[in-house]
Amino acid sequence: MNMQQGTMQTKSGVAVIAPPVKYCLYARKSTESEERQVLSIDSQIKEMLLLAEKENLNVIEIKRESHSAKETGQRPVFNEIIEEIRQGKFNGVLTWAPDRISRNAGDLGKIVDLMDAGQLSEIRTYGQRFTNSPSEKFLLMILGSQAKLENDNRGVNVKRGLRARVEMGFWPTMPPLGYLTQRSMDKKCQLMVDPARAPIVKRMFERVAHESYSGRKLYNWLKFELNFYTRGNKPLTLSGIYRILDNPFYYGMFEFPKASGNWYQGKHQPLITQELFEKAKAQLKRDQIVRQNKEFSFTKLFTCGYCGSTICAEEKWKVLKDGTSAHYIYYGCGRAKDRNCKNKYIREEELIIELLKILDKLNINELGMRSKLEDEIKRFNIFQRSVLGAADKERAKTDPDTDVRNYAKYLLKEGSIIEKRELLGNLRSRIMYKDKVLTLVQE
Repeated sequence: MNMQQGTMQTKSGVAVIAPPVKYCLYARKSTESEERQVLSIDSQIKEMLLLAEKENLNVIEIKRESHSAKETGQRPVFNEIIEEIRQGKFNGVLTWAPDRISRNAGDLGKIVDLMDAGQLSEIRTYGQRFTNSPSEKFLLMILGSQAKLENDNRGVNVKRGLRARVEMGFWPTMPPLGYLTQRSMDKKCQLMVDPARAPIVKRMFERVAHESYSGRKLYNWLKFELNFYTRGNKPLTLSGIYRILDNPFYYGMFEFPKASGNWYQGKHQPLITQELFEKAKAQLKRDQIVRQNKEFSFTKLFTCGYCGSTICAEEKWKVLKDGTSAHYIYYGCGRAKDRNCKNKYIREEELIIELLKILDKLNINELGMRSKLEDEIKRFNIFQRSVLGAADKERAKTDPDTDVRNYAKYLLKEGSIIEKRELLGNLRSRIMYKDKVLTLVQE
């Protein structure tokens, strides 16, 4: 059979036209280092193009792939080739070796199915040729299975090596912030303390444990005061701060794999004591409980008129001359968008006065819960007539809008936290706070 000429000589001597093979040259990365993988792809293409020129093969397209072939269906370029073979664009594949096509049973099965269906005529490698014959397909499946076996064995060996490393007390992957990997061969797998970042990590634990710093306060301290950056030259995120404060690696212990329950005593130098770690963790837990249990009436309902952050609250206690203490709640910019925002703080009593002014100016239809307020007023009127026997002649002369407005004011002054938040949360306009003054902003 001469595939390049497209003819086949039968026993009777009659020449039968066979479809010419149209090849797709497929180059995929090897299992070497990243730099050598890129070189491997280029060298594969170079060698296979020389083979195609030597044997007069019709290569109509070249495709590159940098995805691993370990998992079925995870290679976009390979999936594209399979689909184009089904569409009749190619009927041959030119590649460096059988394991470039597949290292898993699923993708290998797709290739054999295409051969069985007559849609894939042949696969050419640097030293072999596979056509739609039982023996050659069987050999292809053996070589593909051998590649899968090598891949599976490599995974087993890697896991065994990791287990051996952690049992010796060495951290097996990228070290946590504050540590660096030793580069010298005689200290391979060992960690060294990062002289630039380790002292900062230690101070993070100390500030939480001894000065009651919160995660957000640590974030602002690191970003705005120290201009602190990670090994990747990026600011440390708030979630990254909490991961550090929750990592026992810093006092010498580590778990591997995570959530496995397998704990090891590390041979790296601890940055802190276990006592400091536990104290910092307990402080964070107390802060979390306080945040979960404490609720304020007007937090996150207004926006800052300077930077657009939400308005937050904090409590203050003042010891009086008679020995008692006074309790105050202040509202101010949360400074999420601008740490140096100059917006002023306002006491809750003063904030309620500003809200009452807003209600005086507000179109009553702006109250999203107007109908609910009207229902409450009706219930109260029925209570007055039926229980207290109060006359409602004067009540009939009252403007319904005035009743709703007055009842809304009553909720702001005497209502529960839930009622106050529901009332303001259903406004159809946004409230902006700036220098102790509230302004209604139309959306």
